[in-house]
Amino acid sequence: MSNSPAPQSTPVQLRRAVTSSFLGSVIEYYDFLLYATASAVVFSKVFFGNLTPLMATVASFGTFATGYLARPLGGVVFGHFGDRLGRKRMLVLTMVLMGIASFLIGLLPTYEQVGGLAPLALVVLRILQGVAVGGEWGGAVLMSAEHATRRRGLWASFTNAGAPFGMVLSTAALSGTAAVVGEEAFLSWGWRVPFLFSVVLLAIGLFVRLKVEETPVFTAAKDEAAPRSAPLTDVLRNHPRTLLLGVGVGLSAFVAQGTLTTYLISYGVGAGFARQDVLNGLTLSSALAVAGIVGWSALSDRVGRRPIVLAGALIMAVYGFVLFPMADTRNVAVLTVALVLGQAVIHPMMYGPLAALYAELFSTRSRYTGASLGYQLAGLGAGLAPLLFAQIRASSGGDGTTVISVVIAGCCLLTVLCAWALKETSHENLTSDAVVVPAGSPTAHPKI
Repeated sequence: MSNSPAPQSTPVQLRRAVTSSFLGSVIEYYDFLLYATASAVVFSKVFFGNLTPLMATVASFGTFATGYLARPLGGVVFGHFGDRLGRKRMLVLTMVLMGIASFLIGLLPTYEQVGGLAPLALVVLRILQGVAVGGEWGGAVLMSAEHATRRRGLWASFTNAGAPFGMVLSTAALSGTAAVVGEEAFLSWGWRVPFLFSVVLLAIGLFVRLKVEETPVFTAAKDEAAPRSAPLTDVLRNHPRTLLLGVGVGLSAFVAQGTLTTYLISYGVGAGFARQDVLNGLTLSSALAVAGIVGWSALSDRVGRRPIVLAGALIMAVYGFVLFPMADTRNVAVLTVALVLGQAVIHPMMYGPLAALYAELFSTRSRYTGASLGYQLAGLGAGLAPLLFAQIRASSGGDGTTVISVVIAGCCLLTVLCAWALKETSHENLTSDAVVVPAGSPTAHPKI
């Protein structure tokens, strides 16, 4: 194993890389999660008005899930070229793709105007969003992690912190637009405004991102001969167990994310809360989650990634049985507390350290692909959980929250087992010539 020191990045470039990763993540997730919020409160009426309310919700969450299904594809495609050509180029492309797709969603005709073509076009654009965000995350994390010479968990976490901040912007945009134009106008045309605003965010993001240099870790690796095998082949052939354990470690964080940021909105409105009260609680919890993600990730630099993730998964397994009874109180303050505890305190324990952890699992020339694929496969939990939970409630006649809580707890148990099977990664050198060895494995495959 090589123990050569990591190539050095200047403090200026590190700040630019972290700022770029954070802003890029905010913009990508503003667009991606704007759709999540809209799917819970708008799209069931605008694009699926021909269905019963409950089935329209299921259909709306179905289109929401397609974006998550497309994310692994984006991770593989952009990961391949990011490992071969560089992180920066791919990040510019993903940002442009996301901005265009979101802008076009704001221009879509409704079901009343063009019939079945409307939801079909919605699905296509949602797939493009998924491909874009699937390629964005891995590159953004690596821009920070590979520029950092220490405190990698802290600096890489700003990419993950961009997700809840993007949620703050998206929910605030929808809520603000609804408050200004009124309910009728909001359902008629007002919901389009936040999507069209994506063009402005795209211009800001590109301005910042183009000022960041390629990571020194990738630059050093690029000077060496490129491996013959494709990055995806290297990951699947040489490190399948590491990949699967990585997916398992992240799964419960995404199931919890989908529950707290998407499904609970629909559930709360159905339980009798005013939509604005639910969105206000989500906005507050999302804003506080930024601090939670950064804080827990910084702590993971001191105590390790595994202890933080394990503790979060165990607490979330129990909290899943408390969440829905709190929502059933029909008390706005109790619902807000439920969202804050879940999204801003417990969920960040599982989610924050993942940025550095996934980057530390793979070698430089397959890191973009491996980290992206592991993260995005785990991310399917966030897209499929609301759809699954809506189906559970539909099949049980509106009940079934106990079953939902059992599913959440089961996913948390899987995370505990997978985190236990992986060895600690926080001490890994990103330029070393061997990948992380899962606990119990005799050897590591050499890096390519």
